[in-house]
Amino acid sequence: MPAPKGVRSFVAVDLPADLRARLRGLGQELERRSPPGSVRWARPEGIHLTLKFLGDVPAAELPPISEFLAGAARRSPAFRVSVAGLGCFPNVRRPRIVWVGVEDSTGALRRLQAEIEAGLERLGHPKEDRPFSPHLTLGRLRQEAGGAAPDVGAAVESSPVPSLGEIPVQTVCLFRSDLRPGGAVYSVQGQFPLEGQT
Repeated sequence: MPAPKGVRSFVAVDLPADLRARLRGLGQELERRSPPGSVRWARPEGIHLTLKFLGDVPAAELPPISEFLAGAARRSPAFRVSVAGLGCFPNVRRPRIVWVGVEDSTGALRRLQAEIEAGLERLGHPKEDRPFSPHLTLGRLRQEAGGAAPDVGAAVESSPVPSLGEIPVQTVCLFRSDLRPGGAVYSVQGQFPLEGQT
């Protein structure tokens, strides 16, 4: 039996419970308006504001990653971002991912993410090819969705989403992702408070 490659990990900000409840309602409404079975909708408890996906990380590399994240978090003041808007990647005509937008009006989130990206690259984790686009993933289209994809895009396009609230960015978390038959199960491997947190 092959040895496990490592611990599937990512860096993210956790969400407040009231926002998760609003995301649940939005997801249920979109599910009603989309062709049945066309989208694998995310469980609200599994939605995070992802800053960096690491993939399989050898257990020996987790302590230096945690040490770096602790320092990066200490160097950043706590801040808030707004959650509003709805869209698809790559676009509503050919949707693959349905997302809710995250508005970073002060640039604090981008600065924190850029520091994390650069620091983890120095630790041997390749930089993302695409620019950082903060969002919360509501669902992913199933491969078998086929001709239903435009209908999903139309449902998204005709669903204006006003502000759903804010995310207080006070802690950065290192998450573990365990893939199970019923979907991924996430657990916190480390929590790193931003400046000003007690």
